[in-house]
Formats: sequence, C-alpha cells, structure tokens
Amino acid sequence: MKLITKFWIGIGVLIILSPLGLIIPDHFKAGDAWGEWDASKMKELVGYIPKGLEKLSDLWKAPMPDYAFKGWEEKGLSHLSFAYIVSAILGITIITIVVLLLGKFLSKKEDYEKNQEGIS
Repeated sequence: MKLITKFWIGIGVLIILSPLGLIIPDHFKAGDAWGEWDASKMKELVGYIPKGLEKLSDLWKAPMPDYAFKGWEEKGLSHLSFAYIVSAILGITIITIVVLLLGKFLSKKEDYEKNQEGIS
C-alpha cells in the first residue's frame, strides 16, 4: 500500500473519531471539551478573562461555531456528531486545497527563477 493511501486512511479514521471530543465529555458530564472555552467560560472557570483573550475574542467569528450548523446546537449528540464530521471534512478539504495551490505557486516560482538564471 502506498504511503499516500495510508495517510488518507489515517485522516479518514481521525475524521470518524472526531466526535469523541463531544461524546467523552458528555458521557462523563465534564462540560465543554478541554480548551474549547470562550471568554465568558474562561471567566467562569478561572475568575477573570486574560487580557489577550479579551482583546482578541471578537476578532474572528467562526463559520461553524461549536462545529455545528446554525440551529443544531440543541438537537442532540447524534446531530452534533454529524456536524463534527462535516466540519472535519470541510477543514481538511480547505487546508488541502490551500497547500496544493501554495505548492503549485512555489514550484512555478522556482521554475521561473531557474529559467532566469539560464537566461543571464
């Protein structure tokens, strides 16, 4: 089996396992997944909002807040698990496209520079 095939199988397994970040905290009544806190939750947990977090918390609004579709937040664990999987697929697809385009751009730039050296 080729290395790239093994890589994509591994990515697929991770996508399928991504809802564990919801299921395990829910099973143990642990609340939010560790580190997935917004500014208000941070204040509740530690008593204050760190200055950097407070300053930057409104800078970015996620296209899929909490990895769920709009209106799905209260639909239950099965809907949220499906949304986690879709979110993982979208994220991986976007990153793959960006990396491939960047690689294509950089390889063309390198070819251009080699051609310029040959002309001089």
